[in-house]
Amino acid sequence: MAESMRQGKAIPYNFPHMTGRELYYIAQAHFNGRLAGDGPFTKSCQAWLETKTGAQKALLTHSCTGALEMAVILAGIGPGDEVIMPSFTFVSMANAVVLRGGVPVFVDIRADTLNIDEQLIEAAITPRTRAIIPMHYAGVPCAMDEILAIAAKHELFVIEDAAQGIGATYKGRALGSMGHFGAISFHETKNIISGEGGVLLVNRPDFVDRAEVIREKGTNRAQFFRGQVDKYSWRDIGSSFLPGELVAAFLWAQLQEGEAINRRRVAMWDTYHAAFGELENTGAARRPRLSADGVHNGHIYYLLLRNLDHRTAFIKRLALQNVNSVFHYVPLHNSPMGQRSCRSVGSMRNTENLSEQLARLPLWIGLEGLQHEVIDAVFKSVDG
Repeated sequence: MAESMRQGKAIPYNFPHMTGRELYYIAQAHFNGRLAGDGPFTKSCQAWLETKTGAQKALLTHSCTGALEMAVILAGIGPGDEVIMPSFTFVSMANAVVLRGGVPVFVDIRADTLNIDEQLIEAAITPRTRAIIPMHYAGVPCAMDEILAIAAKHELFVIEDAAQGIGATYKGRALGSMGHFGAISFHETKNIISGEGGVLLVNRPDFVDRAEVIREKGTNRAQFFRGQVDKYSWRDIGSSFLPGELVAAFLWAQLQEGEAINRRRVAMWDTYHAAFGELENTGAARRPRLSADGVHNGHIYYLLLRNLDHRTAFIKRLALQNVNSVFHYVPLHNSPMGQRSCRSVGSMRNTENLSEQLARLPLWIGLEGLQHEVIDAVFKSVDG
């Protein structure tokens, strides 16, 4: 891949990594005669995730979106119920709530980590509030002690959106393992991938049985296959949240190399961070901020430019040098659906300003040999 880049192709923002065993495991799944969900590879992935995160139960899903939707159902969110979350996030978080008739309530993000501002959560709580959904942006942890304390005080559910957080920790605990539920993504843009895919982490034992039922179309099919019941039937609401066994086979190869993948990404993140100290010192751009209470996973490296016009020009100049950079979320509270179905509490100044300044740089396994080209292009584009 790196050699083809030197022959004039643009350096992409993302390029999916393969460890070398994915296709072998896919062929093995076919040889085993099991392509539908919950086969041996699914079970291996779930066991790995339970061991690494400490979750009571890990349930693979067809997407992180599916995992969030399951978590909202398990939390009992219904018509008129409110769920506090950041507006600087992916639409799946808000959609999961709206699909149950609930109301997403947005609060602003912190200026340093771009995570939900934990100091603004309590003021947004009303008698209708049922849950808080913090998102660990770029694999950098939210202030979970404070968030969990607020939730305990007001008897609220906590659903961690750890879509970007595989392998990252907060005070030694895996992201996604601290709330009642956690959701992780294996989309092709994430550190560990399966094309599409996700996992629901169930962190309280009293929710495990129902989570299995919801995931299996509302039936107790999982108990039937374990021999716990002699037949299965429709027990609850649910849907087909399972991934196929081919997806799990691909994922198993990735998980086996997961720690090595994260180490390589963090090394590239560190290379960027060291290189761009000069830009920050001169005020040309701001580098990411980390949490002193956690360990990140090198998921995203971004720069914050001076304003929207500067960010737009920066991305265009990079493209002229065959480097693809992309911005990220458009704040949900400003979207048509957000204005119809959600509400905001307080100023959203950080959300609006930082979302217009942020530009993400290429960061993927195999970029190492080209990273100096990206760095050179960044300096030329900022100064241009």
